[in-house]
Amino acid sequence: MDDSLMKSMLQEYGAITLEGIQSYIPNKEPKKYLYDLMHEYPKRGGKGFRPGLCIASCKAYGGNLSQSINSAITLELLHNAFLVHDDVEDESFYRRNKPTLHQANNKSIAINVGDAMQVLGLSPLLNNRKILGDKVSMKIFLEIQNMITESVEGQAMELGWRKDNISNLNEGDYLRMILKKTCWYTCIYPLRIGAIIGTKGKINPEIFNRLGYFMGTSFQIQDDILNLIAEEEKYGKEIGGDIIEGKRTLMLIHLLEKCSNSERNQIQDFLSIPIKERTNESVNRILNLMNHYGSINYAKKTAKYLAGAALMEFYAIFSSLPDTKDKALIENIITYMINREY
Repeated sequence: MDDSLMKSMLQEYGAITLEGIQSYIPNKEPKKYLYDLMHEYPKRGGKGFRPGLCIASCKAYGGNLSQSINSAITLELLHNAFLVHDDVEDESFYRRNKPTLHQANNKSIAINVGDAMQVLGLSPLLNNRKILGDKVSMKIFLEIQNMITESVEGQAMELGWRKDNISNLNEGDYLRMILKKTCWYTCIYPLRIGAIIGTKGKINPEIFNRLGYFMGTSFQIQDDILNLIAEEEKYGKEIGGDIIEGKRTLMLIHLLEKCSNSERNQIQDFLSIPIKERTNESVNRILNLMNHYGSINYAKKTAKYLAGAALMEFYAIFSSLPDTKDKALIENIITYMINREY
């Protein structure tokens, strides 16, 4: 499968999911300060990895779109709710080439919209009962519940590191945080949920944990790399924003391990001041140090290594299944995650 076919399939599944999201958002007051704003992030688009993986996994195991669409809608609603809250927590300025929801409105309204989207995300799961039956629907509900728990625990780790200006982290710390914050809800659970639906609950979903972990970590590392080197217009967020926000990316952790004591002290001083006081000059200085110490190249190699491990896991799990477009889609997503330029 070439990238154009993969993108067209993700676009198709994403459009169906977006249509489903819009059908769940109430058409009533208060529109201006709540329900109209719930359309904002989903309509801005995105890669569609999460609903795409869920639907493709379901179909690869013999299920169909109508069986998986409610769960895909829930995943995407929760994803966009997380983004709204993440942007407030990170004090971000842009999301998908437009001002973040809290910048365009205010923090209080944005947080409330994110809360409402999380609650709304439960509605499609209730409708699963009519299609999947009570037993499988309950399995999906518990998967979603665990996914949310893992995600907020990972977010708490990262926010805590930034709050306390923790600078003695290692690669293992980063990977554990990303496992919780990114891997579970971006890759592991979409694959698990789709397969549970496709097999009518007969599969052991644990077999997807390693695959989803390797996929999710390679995806997040590549995303962190693009935050430093991508074209801002294509990337959709401010370039260097992760440095401004003090995120403990693999590149920053590698830099803090390799740089001199004086350079480490300068970086720690930068990370100790409020985000609004951090200057682009300081960001460029840190970026130059990352290039000097090979931190970005190290991250690129790590992402490719993890993607290779993901492919090995994919072949071990999916080789016994019939060759279909949806099976090929999952394989192609793995390679695309590290080769993408935005």
